[in-house]
Amino acid sequence: MKLQCDVEVINRMLPTFGMKNKGKSSRAVLSIGKHVDSLCLLICTSKDRSGSKYKARPFHLLYRHDHLKENIEKFFTWFVEEGKATVRLKEPAVDICLSKADINGLKNFLSAARLAHRGSNTDTLALSTLAPARARDVEKPKKKLTILSKKDYPLTSNFPYSLEQLQVSYCKLSRVDMRMLSLKALRRLDLSNNHIKTLPSTIGDLTFLTELILHNNHLESLSHALCDSTLQASLQHLDLSQNQLKVLPTRFCQLRELVNLKLDDNKLVQLPFHIGRLTKMRYLSAAHNQLTVLPGDFRKLSLENVDLFGNPFTRANALEHTIHLTFPLTLQELTLRAVVDRRIPYGPHIIPFHLCGELEFWKACDCGRACVSSYIQTAVSMNLHLVSHTVVLVDNMGGTEAPVQRHFCSLVCYCEFMDSCVQRGLR
Repeated sequence: MKLQCDVEVINRMLPTFGMKNKGKSSRAVLSIGKHVDSLCLLICTSKDRSGSKYKARPFHLLYRHDHLKENIEKFFTWFVEEGKATVRLKEPAVDICLSKADINGLKNFLSAARLAHRGSNTDTLALSTLAPARARDVEKPKKKLTILSKKDYPLTSNFPYSLEQLQVSYCKLSRVDMRMLSLKALRRLDLSNNHIKTLPSTIGDLTFLTELILHNNHLESLSHALCDSTLQASLQHLDLSQNQLKVLPTRFCQLRELVNLKLDDNKLVQLPFHIGRLTKMRYLSAAHNQLTVLPGDFRKLSLENVDLFGNPFTRANALEHTIHLTFPLTLQELTLRAVVDRRIPYGPHIIPFHLCGELEFWKACDCGRACVSSYIQTAVSMNLHLVSHTVVLVDNMGGTEAPVQRHFCSLVCYCEFMDSCVQRGLR
């Protein structure tokens, strides 16, 4: 049984002599195997691949004990799910601290060590030959890997578990390799310039992922699972440019840590309805889509840079409106408005599922109240400099204005809005 990880050997006797441990860990290979007629624990590092060169240095020692059963005092496994554990030995009085280990490998190693500790029959244990470690086994864990051709793509070997940045481009991938989703330390995943059509729902298992780049693929839709995953708390940069997206999921704006969002060169007919909830977003690029109007929530954004060039925006005219009002308002509409206005918790376990869907698209009237299915809708022209410090021109005529939706909960609110527009026009 072998395990690759970082190892720090702490001598518990040093404080007795007024000395401190150096507190330094090294990449190492741990082995449990037979030496002569005994079970032994072997630690090899890059500086001591044989395990016997620098016996005076704590984290380069070779520990060989005739009775491993009696020599392990205790296992500390509180943080095994983080790839950490500690094995306490009696003689010498040291703590072997393990970190940055593959979680499954660490569990298997500790299981074998426990069996040895209990004095189990050695024939049932997965023992290793206590031999010097290979240079590649004690190298520092690989953090970054870039693959730019299909011939370099690993088919038989796994990706290094320690990867924090992975780029796989120009490999004609039609789907996301599930082996990538087991890289728990991954922070940046670049799958640009492939043929990916869908994303697996389990991509949210990458709990530390801050950058996801899917530029120039064949994506036609995103699943709700992506927006409901742990990516809500980690994802900051998302590049979906040059795909085939027409709409984004209704829950897309739950990715509230987003800072940079790229949607260029898709087929989007609308931006997320509640885009204003992306309060941390500073860079938005959605050039060359099919946008005709921006959602009303767009006015809540506070951006550093926005690029909406090349969209067929309509000419805004507040007099042109769509009426979805019913007179009088239905009991359902009144109830749904009350749920939003009073912030009453709801869910499919409380109200019918289809009503939950309608509540996802509630609109805010100028008066501050909500409307759900009954409203008046129009569009007004807004200078994008009101929401962004830097604005890329919307068209070839040098314009920086775009139409933004407005909703009104009643005819009274709409008339008041029109009166204010007339007054501003008179001024």
